[in-house]
Amino acid sequence: MVAEVTGVTKQLRTVEKTGVLDELLLSVVDETLKQVFREAGAKAIYDYLGNKFHLERDEIAEKPEVFSVGLEELLVSAGPVIENMIINSLYSKLELKFAKKKGYAFSDYLKELREKCGC
Repeated sequence: MVAEVTGVTKQLRTVEKTGVLDELLLSVVDETLKQVFREAGAKAIYDYLGNKFHLERDEIAEKPEVFSVGLEELLVSAGPVIENMIINSLYSKLELKFAKKKGYAFSDYLKELREKCGC
């Protein structure tokens, strides 16, 4: 019985941590898009992602690959630059050192972050 309770408690902590990372990611995405494109531009990007890719803002953490494809289709070569700004800011807010890795995509960095912080 104790093992079951401990297992459930660990699962709840993981869900809480995942929620925290997801919320931080969404906050950083908002902050970055508004910094670069202002409020109206950020809204236009979210609208585009919603209309063209059926990706809502709160789904970005669950579907980072879709977010990447949408940004790159809309912004062309600026898409990866924006993704890099987001990842840099996210690592900074988590007080982690960011090192760009060859062959890594936006979603790879997020997966690595989840593994590093157990969230």
